[in-house]
Amino acid sequence: MTPSTHNINLSKYLARIGYRNKPALDLKTLRDILTQHIRTLPFENVTSFLGSPVNIEMAAIEQKLVNQKRGGYCFEQNALLRAGLQQIGFAVTGLAARVLWQTPPGHQPAQSHMILLVKVGQVSYLVDAGFGSNTLTAPLRLDVSGPQSTPHGTYRLTQSGEDYLLEVKVHDAWHSMYSFDLRPRTAGDYKIANWFCSTHPESRFVEHLIATRAFPEGRHALLDRQLSYQPITGAKTVIMLANVEELRKTLLSIFGIEVPEDISSFERLAGLFENGSSQKVAEHAAVNTDRVAS
Repeated sequence: MTPSTHNINLSKYLARIGYRNKPALDLKTLRDILTQHIRTLPFENVTSFLGSPVNIEMAAIEQKLVNQKRGGYCFEQNALLRAGLQQIGFAVTGLAARVLWQTPPGHQPAQSHMILLVKVGQVSYLVDAGFGSNTLTAPLRLDVSGPQSTPHGTYRLTQSGEDYLLEVKVHDAWHSMYSFDLRPRTAGDYKIANWFCSTHPESRFVEHLIATRAFPEGRHALLDRQLSYQPITGAKTVIMLANVEELRKTLLSIFGIEVPEDISSFERLAGLFENGSSQKVAEHAAVNTDRVAS
């Protein structure tokens, strides 16, 4: 079965994210499920960072995110969300986007990010549970008339021909997140993009340890050994974790991620605290000061 047709255990999924109401085919249900999903399931790439490819067959995603209580990145997060919404009865289309966050003007990367288009009645909404610290915490109308507010930020959509551009407002300036069109994507399309993201040595999901999670009061984000917290209102705080033990405790206490304790995992995590790695993350953070993106 493809990820779009696999029947997950809907009751276990809803219990996993803490959604306890009776779902209906309305905007409130869509918004509440997205909110609960994002607050419960961390965006994380521990699997690929530790050297294993990410399996995006729906059964594997359900096992990892629901049964094993892990998180994942866009191909896992949005595939699981899509499966749940479809079983409730929503019309959901899987799309793909070109990530433009912190890229040079005119750069046209591959469409390596999975997003969703969900219809509620006759209205279409952009839904994305997997873009790191820019993850949408509310559905956005597919509407280019002006900015739209969410609990964790303000966004806007613009359109040029068949392409849409999603931007986020940071410090009173608009920054491009990704562009996309409305052409449905297949499981094969995602399989190729996922293989690159989870295995290519130049992929950020292989090079860096990333975890983010939204809470009602703000967002936590981890980039290698740098932990940041951006409250809904107020200044961002950033600390550097001291050692592997502190990193493990942070992953578990804030993001709910338990990292394997084998020697290879320890060595991979320990590499984040070497001088060269520390300098590398500092340089990376200097040009990515506000968000960690998919």
